[in-house]
Amino acid sequence: MFGLDFVKKNWFLMGIVGVIVFARLDPDIGMKGGPLKPEITVKYLAVSFIFFNSGLSLKTEELTSALLQIRLHAFVQGFTLLFIPCLVWIMIKALTLTPIDPWLLKGLLVVGCMPPPVSSAVILTKAVGGNEGAAIFNSAFGSFLGIVVTPLLLLFLLGTSSTVPFSSIFIQLSMTVVVPLIVGQIVRRYVKDWLERTKPPFGQIGSGVLLLIIYTTFCDTFSNANLKIDQFSLLSIVCIVILLQMGLLLLTFTVSQFDVFGFSPADTVCIMFCATHKSLTLGIPMLKIIYHGFDHLSHISIPLLVYHPTQILLGGVLVPFVRQWMISAQQKPSVGAKVANGLAEAITTGDV
Repeated sequence: MFGLDFVKKNWFLMGIVGVIVFARLDPDIGMKGGPLKPEITVKYLAVSFIFFNSGLSLKTEELTSALLQIRLHAFVQGFTLLFIPCLVWIMIKALTLTPIDPWLLKGLLVVGCMPPPVSSAVILTKAVGGNEGAAIFNSAFGSFLGIVVTPLLLLFLLGTSSTVPFSSIFIQLSMTVVVPLIVGQIVRRYVKDWLERTKPPFGQIGSGVLLLIIYTTFCDTFSNANLKIDQFSLLSIVCIVILLQMGLLLLTFTVSQFDVFGFSPADTVCIMFCATHKSLTLGIPMLKIIYHGFDHLSHISIPLLVYHPTQILLGGVLVPFVRQWMISAQQKPSVGAKVANGLAEAITTGDV
């Protein structure tokens, strides 16, 4: 059950559990001011490397074919960066009446504000056979858009930490997110042939650095003996995240098939995954910048850490069922095709 293949497929999820356990055993190593010096190695170097890595791996030339599907892009970006934050905000208003830890509830808002991921939505769309070009475009465009929109949403809905001025947040975001991303794209132009030939494991490299960020985040949490999370709140958040994802998947699947949008079955597959998935790769570094030094940083990070593996596992389970639906749906003529065929038949028989 836990053979080599299982480890290869799930090493990142196992790594998240592992670094949290290590952080609990000896938080002094990765805490602020500890031997790893995360206030320098993580805050600046690790975060910058992740976005340089993203810029280097992003195949911008693959986005041109999907560029003109404006209605599809507007639906995905509007759903993930406007509808979901509003929906989660309303949910939180109701959930504040429950005994769930309020900081974990704020973490749900964090999840709602995140942009789509660069990899998982594309991988699942490709696995089903959906509109892969549109998935690549929306994941990439959503990441760029999220650099601006996500911090604004977080600051508007949650506020900033008391230790970091508003202006400093955007200066640091520019220097550690935007600039490395652009530099990565520029470097890619000169080493494109080498990258295509060698195919470096960008995803694994970025995930490895992300584990370091998660580790130091939880070291800070466990080094503060006054911060505790009750089991009821944690279990409740896990259940809420699963139900939220299932609800969002069902909603996008249903709404995207309305005739008014004119989306194909392949477009629906892209929408299901791109509009409902949230980026851990962008999310954790952004939280580290915006809420640096914040006592409850780990608390508000937990729902995002739960959401990430859930979206991958749930998406993986749905792949064969969604593929079967898409193949069946593609074999059925659209409403427009039925009208056209009916009209053609009427003309040939002389009924018109």
